[in-house]
Amino acid sequence: MSETIAPARKIIDLANPTRFIALVDKLLPWLTALSLIVLAIGLYLGFSAPEDYQQGTTVRIMYIHVPFAWLSMMCYTIMSISALGTLVWRHPLADVALKSAAPIGATFTALALVTGSIWGKPMWGTWWVWDARLTSVFVLFLIYLGIIALTRAMDDPSRSARAAAIMTLVGFINIPIIKFSVDWWNTLHQPASVIRMGGPTIHSSLLWPLLIMAVGFTLLFFALHLMAMRTEIWRRRVRTMRQLAARRAEVES
Repeated sequence: MSETIAPARKIIDLANPTRFIALVDKLLPWLTALSLIVLAIGLYLGFSAPEDYQQGTTVRIMYIHVPFAWLSMMCYTIMSISALGTLVWRHPLADVALKSAAPIGATFTALALVTGSIWGKPMWGTWWVWDARLTSVFVLFLIYLGIIALTRAMDDPSRSARAAAIMTLVGFINIPIIKFSVDWWNTLHQPASVIRMGGPTIHSSLLWPLLIMAVGFTLLFFALHLMAMRTEIWRRRVRTMRQLAARRAEVES
């Protein structure tokens, strides 16, 4: 019985901001170094991989564009879980996780749109088309910006946390739309070629660099997210200290 309770206690202990910061301080250097190493390996394999018989060397944009697109959706999924943590479980770090992830997710989404446009120009002959996949990803970018603006528009932390959580959960409906847009509508994007029932359709010489780059960018995301969460916790502590100091000054005067 005690063996099953011990992991649960460790998870509960991480709800303490001080213990969470201590854990981040230990993990962050290793996580950052590992992400850079994996990305370096992925870039080397990507530039060493053969060219595509149709796209030529342009296919190498895939090694950064696809991970950016994946992470834009993964980041929002993490934010949605954090939103549930705020509204349902009242976890003290859930709002910190949501607010810290939003700028990172917006950046990955913007990079996905930019690299997709660069890739689309030689392939489609245009920088942008309003097809289902591109439009839904652009909507995701706008949702990210809306959440960031909302969290910064309110001074009351509790109201800000609740409003951001509700908006995040409402916006989550766009994630399956992005994922299945190529199946539901006629778009310029090809159907799923990596995660699919029949297995990947990409040749292994192109697939492995892509997967390694995806792992590297995922590790980088978690490193950036932990760093941002640590900064947000310290920012809130400084804000609380300033408020206490201001109240004390008012009482003394």
